[in-house]
Amino acid sequence: MKILLVHNDYGKYSGEEAVVDKMATMLGEHGHQVVQYRRSSAEIHGAVGKIKAFATGCYSPSGVAGMREVLRREKPDVVNVHNLYPLISPAALFECRRAGVPVVMTVHNFRLICPTGLFMRNNHPCELCLERGNEWGCIAYNCEHSIMKSAGYALRNSVARRTGAYRKCVTRFACITDFQRKKLIKFGYNPERIVVIPNSVDYKSIPTRDEEGNYVAFCGRISNEKGVDLIIDAARRHPEIPFKLAGAVRDKELVAQLPANVELLGYVSGNSLHEFYCNARFIVMASRCYEGFPMSILEAAQFSKCTIAPDHGGFTEIIGKGEDAIGRLFTPGDATSLEQQIEALWQAPNDSERLGRAANHKLLTTYSTEIVYRQWEKLLTSISGKN
Repeated sequence: MKILLVHNDYGKYSGEEAVVDKMATMLGEHGHQVVQYRRSSAEIHGAVGKIKAFATGCYSPSGVAGMREVLRREKPDVVNVHNLYPLISPAALFECRRAGVPVVMTVHNFRLICPTGLFMRNNHPCELCLERGNEWGCIAYNCEHSIMKSAGYALRNSVARRTGAYRKCVTRFACITDFQRKKLIKFGYNPERIVVIPNSVDYKSIPTRDEEGNYVAFCGRISNEKGVDLIIDAARRHPEIPFKLAGAVRDKELVAQLPANVELLGYVSGNSLHEFYCNARFIVMASRCYEGFPMSILEAAQFSKCTIAPDHGGFTEIIGKGEDAIGRLFTPGDATSLEQQIEALWQAPNDSERLGRAANHKLLTTYSTEIVYRQWEKLLTSISGKN
């Protein structure tokens, strides 16, 4: 089967790009022919570029022409769309419809409903656009902290909704959590056209280790929406516990006055990332927003490390509760609740090890590449009619 992957890369490499690249590798390794249509927001330069992006988010002539050309040239059996903003635009989906090629859209975030994609306002989850059925709250509350940017995001969502680009042209929506699926249904999307296929990583058996792990780890953007300030606050209250934070710093004020037990590692990859996970006792995530499906949870599970995460969004179903838990949950946005979970798990290394083994087992049975590929194979075959 020939599959066309379509994605507008972000300005800086992100977890979403990693998932797209992983998808291409996974499909290729299973005998499919993968072709790609990619644009990058790195193409946007200066004020003129931002004004152009404002317009192309609603309708991109080059994005539409590019989609038309790649469909004509490659004649794919299926199109797998990821992100279309701002240089491709949802208008390009109509080219797939005209060509008679089925489209499955991987839903990485909440952008089909919320202009920012985060479902977050003033450091708290916000579902106003879902409740109202439109995007104008993004302007009223200036959710992007820039009126021009907020207006641009709201306008492009409005255009996509009014033209029916997604509803008319997308054959199936592949959500990465059931939480996402329920939100799309609440917004009015047809439940029969929505499936849940999670993110995945290659399964690894439990690594041999001589020690229990000697620090609390965080991996991701050092930014406000990730709740890094809550993690730093917890570290400040427990100077006896070392913390290591891996990731690019997006909000410099967050790390202006770090306590002595917090170490910033910057962006980490490859073998260094493996060592980072392997030597941690457990990882912690404190996102103020719901998030989609953080890859850090699965990456840590490769090395039998459990995760402490907020009890909201997809985190709740991924981490689980009771006997099925692969980590611990805390009250979202509550620094004291997070601190209590970190302290309790740090003082009980046997518990963190047991939960880490559970995380590795769930990875094997639910989130491994082979398990997830079979779900994708079933979906792609059903909408294309080809094996």
